Amino acid sequence: MDVTVHLAQDPEADALLGRSPLAALVGMLLDQQIPMEWAFKGPRTIADRLGADDLDAHEIAARDPESFAALLSDKPAVHRYPGSMAKRIQQLCQYLVDHYDGDAEGVWRGVDDGRELLRRLEELPGFGKQKAQIFLALLGKQLGVTPRGWREAAGSYGEPRSHRSVADITGPESLAKVRAFKQEMKAAAKTAKATKTAKATTAKTAKTAKTAKTAKKP
Repeated sequence: MDVTVHLAQDPEADALLGRSPLAALVGMLLDQQIPMEWAFKGPRTIADRLGADDLDAHEIAARDPESFAALLSDKPAVHRYPGSMAKRIQQLCQYLVDHYDGDAEGVWRGVDDGRELLRRLEELPGFGKQKAQIFLALLGKQLGVTPRGWREAAGSYGEPRSHRSVADITGPESLAKVRAFKQEMKAAAKTAKATKTAKATTAKTAKTAKTAKTAKKP
């Protein structure tokens, strides 16, 4: 794998993501509850602190959990929750060691069906369906991995010329569009939750009033 990406908006971090399958997976794992570019800069930061040019699944899986968590916690921290993310990264690396001999690219190498690749991604520790679909879209749109039916398997994230996820980030302009889309989705979810709560409160009030009225009857 040797491609040019602009996910971290940092030349050195993006260079690692473009040539290292494990770095790409770790960046995707870190992409939650922090800005996208912060998440995808994480693999480069981890490699630097390990004194390496790349990430190695065998080495990371074998490290002492406390020392690895401390490594991610050093300022600036790799993630808002460095301790829990350190554990997840080690779990991911151990899974890769157990199932793919530590070769992250083995997750998708030779897979010719999008649904099968999605299944493999969903089996990775820390990868739910949404994260798996986003990474599948990233593989197809930017990393040159395009098995049959990958767009369909990736769902809406696989749609061409969309700006729904990190899979669509190719520079500052697209990053801004993706961030705006995420903000819209959060606002819509917040509104939907408020509406649901209001309806539940109204229903409860009506039920209470009906109960009270019934109790007053002779």
